[in-house]
Amino acid sequence: MHYEGMIIRPPSEANSIILQVSVGCSYNKCSFCGAYKDIPFRLKDESEIDRDIAFAKRYCTGQKRVFLADGDALILPQASLENIFNKIRANLPWVNRISLYANARAVRSKTNGNLLVLKKIGLDRIYFGLESGADEVLAAVRKGETSRSQETAARRLVDAGLFLSTTVLLGIAGADGSLRHARCTAELLNRIEPDQIAALSVIPLANTDLGRMVNEGCFAIPSAETITRELRELISCITIDRVQFMANHASNYLPLSGRLQKDKQKMIDIIDAAVAGALAFVPESQRAL
Repeated sequence: MHYEGMIIRPPSEANSIILQVSVGCSYNKCSFCGAYKDIPFRLKDESEIDRDIAFAKRYCTGQKRVFLADGDALILPQASLENIFNKIRANLPWVNRISLYANARAVRSKTNGNLLVLKKIGLDRIYFGLESGADEVLAAVRKGETSRSQETAARRLVDAGLFLSTTVLLGIAGADGSLRHARCTAELLNRIEPDQIAALSVIPLANTDLGRMVNEGCFAIPSAETITRELRELISCITIDRVQFMANHASNYLPLSGRLQKDKQKMIDIIDAAVAGALAFVPESQRAL
């Protein structure tokens, strides 16, 4: 397979065929993200995509899923996406799920009819980065969205019958805004009703504005205990049922996963034990993005 730059995919796509159809991120302005800072966004050449599909046809017959990289593949023109999906269906008939990253801007670039067509020809799962439900936090990290604009976009995906996995970012509001960030984010999630929630913890990167702010003393990353209390507040305030909740990413201080509401109390008890000192946090040296 032909890859350019750093290929990022969700943990749940570890066993998927990773088909890079674009390079970089079309927005690329978030203060915390350093994944594509020096990479101009572009759609990969069709001949390169065709060669990768041909490779997968020959060598990836045991993999039943495809993940379209990079950062927000849904932003591609509808005709390009339909062409790629149809080629996957024709050449990889054993594939039963196609997934990709998307942001609210990408969703707005599609009509409801566009989304339904993509679902019909194979799109199953979308990974959607919310980060926060607090407007002041979204503004501070230059997300380019509000809680309302993200809700509107995410609800369109749910209404189209797509599996929606949302990502939230612990610690991004600092210590003072920690609990408000958790409550507002839970409220937004309750309105969206996603199928899956993934909580990651912020790690400042040297090539980002957030990293520079931390180095200059303009922003302090909350302590492990503060972020864990934020996680507790988030879980406590989520009221939707039958949603998979995962905080087991390598960036987190306390790996957790379960199903809400069924496993809520069990996860809260684990958090309380960690805050009380009965369980150890993941050491800084072992955290990663």
